[in-house]
Amino acid sequence: MPERSPIPVALVHGFATSCARTWGDTGWLDLLADAGRPTIRIDLLGHGESAKPHDPEAYEALEQLVFDQLPDEPVDAVGFSLGARTLLALASVHPERFRRLVVAGVGANLFRHDGSSALLADAISGHPEADESPVGQYFQGLASQPGNDPLALAACLRRLAPPLTNEGLAGITSPVLVVLGDQDFAGPPDPLVERLADPTLVVLRGVDHFATPKDFGFLDAGLEFLGAQAP
Repeated sequence: MPERSPIPVALVHGFATSCARTWGDTGWLDLLADAGRPTIRIDLLGHGESAKPHDPEAYEALEQLVFDQLPDEPVDAVGFSLGARTLLALASVHPERFRRLVVAGVGANLFRHDGSSALLADAISGHPEADESPVGQYFQGLASQPGNDPLALAACLRRLAPPLTNEGLAGITSPVLVVLGDQDFAGPPDPLVERLADPTLVVLRGVDHFATPKDFGFLDAGLEFLGAQAP
């Protein structure tokens, strides 16, 4: 009987970063390779090596462009922040395409409608006084990093994103690991965890949003959940 090929792991980064930065610089790609797991390395529209349109309507295809990069067979997937939201939106519509999901840096923020995205879009596109919070200033700094296009990132924030519904989240059939730092502005995790059918929650003590991808607690929990520890 032929040996079954390892299940690939799709990796989707957060806002204003890239696959190389979120998953390469933090060791995720090397650790998955050491475990023999092939990876699907995705740069979201407007980020990394992907196209960077300035029209917000172009970003209404963001989820579909990720879905188009997935194989027909079920995959494991790891997402951080915007990448986590993207994976949850896809799994809500196509639950059969995911075996296991790891989502980090998301929680109650997924269900807030406080206008913060519009403020941040204004800030990174040339009106820094629009968001003077520490989080806003951090994202402004990220947007100005080499290789980033602030106008493209602002357009991404201004897109009409697909809603995450209670029914859709409850219909995700794969086990979902939710990882959130207890200092993360995205929290608390409960509003997300309560909507999922098969969740596991890991809280990272003393960790904020931006330290999450490189935190050893996230790495250890995520790799164990995926069965991707090196032999």
